[in-house]
Amino acid sequence: MTSIFRSPQALQLTLALIKPDAVAHPLILEAVHQQILSNKFLIVRTRELQWRKEDCRRFYREHEGRFFYQRLVEFMASGPIRAYILAHKDAIQLWRTLMGPTRVFRARHMAPDSIRGSFGLTDTRNTTHGSDSVVSASREIAAFFPDFSEQRWYEEEEPQLRRGPVCYSPEKGIHCAAATESPKAA
Repeated sequence: MTSIFRSPQALQLTLALIKPDAVAHPLILEAVHQQILSNKFLIVRTRELQWRKEDCRRFYREHEGRFFYQRLVEFMASGPIRAYILAHKDAIQLWRTLMGPTRVFRARHMAPDSIRGSFGLTDTRNTTHGSDSVVSASREIAAFFPDFSEQRWYEEEEPQLRRGPVCYSPEKGIHCAAATESPKAA
């Protein structure tokens, strides 16, 4: 993997997944989307997709052999998911805090206002997934957005988004650098 030079002020990227249990319920899906926006994440890319079991197995291969692996693979392939690339100064930690603990019982008691505390059903059907490190974020983003170049994004889009102004396009579902109009001649 090539090293990507980033300024100390650079935005950080993370992968955020909305799992089939939430995508199946439009009100929950919209509530999670609104939490992303209200927590000032920039949505860099988004897509909805149906995952095949082979894709799930490959993505979760680090858990192969654990008691929940097959259940997780079956669940993640059971319906559409929404994938986001999110950007923020501390995107990974902020998204993980917003999601809440993985175990729904713990989330309901320790972080009841978190996404998992509010909407999670079980430890597998816990509404969301998020990268746990910069390395996993890069790997996971590449798995869901194979045409996305992290290096090109840091070179071309990130500086514009960081400097602002930024606007959200509901039609495209992403944030863009706002076009500044040149003053009109009098």
